[in-house]
Amino acid sequence: MNSTIDEYMATDLVCLAPDDDIIHAMRVLLDRHFSGAPVIDRNGNMVGVLSQKDCLAIVYNTAYHQDWGGKVEQYMSREIEHIDAGSSIFDAAEKFLHSSHRRFPVLREGRLVGQISRHDIMRALDEHYLRKGR
Repeated sequence: MNSTIDEYMATDLVCLAPDDDIIHAMRVLLDRHFSGAPVIDRNGNMVGVLSQKDCLAIVYNTAYHQDWGGKVEQYMSREIEHIDAGSSIFDAAEKFLHSSHRRFPVLREGRLVGQISRHDIMRALDEHYLRKGR
C-alpha cells in the first residue's frame, strides 16, 4: 500500500487566529462540534491548536478567579504534534496508536495543508485491505 495521508485528509479547515476572542473561538468549536482547531498567525504559520480541553481553563478561571475571556493565544496549546503530508497510511496509523490525539494537523514544508483523523485512517485501511478481502 503506497497511499499517503494527503489522499484522505480534510482540507477545508476552520482556523482560528491567536488574537481571536476566546469566547468566540469556543463557540465556533461548540457550534461546529469540533474537538479543536488549528491556530494560524498573520503570516500563515501554524502557531498552536485550541482544543475543547484547552477551553476548560475558561470555566476554571470563571469559577475560581471570576475572570472571563481573553484571547485564543492565552489558552491554546503551543506544542504542535503533526504529521507530514507525504506520510503513509501505515505511518499515520502507528502514530495514532501511540497517541491520545484523535486528529493531527498535516503539514507540507512546514505549512498547514490539512487535517487527518482516526476515522480517515480507518477509511483508508478499509478501502485498501478490508474491501479487497471480501
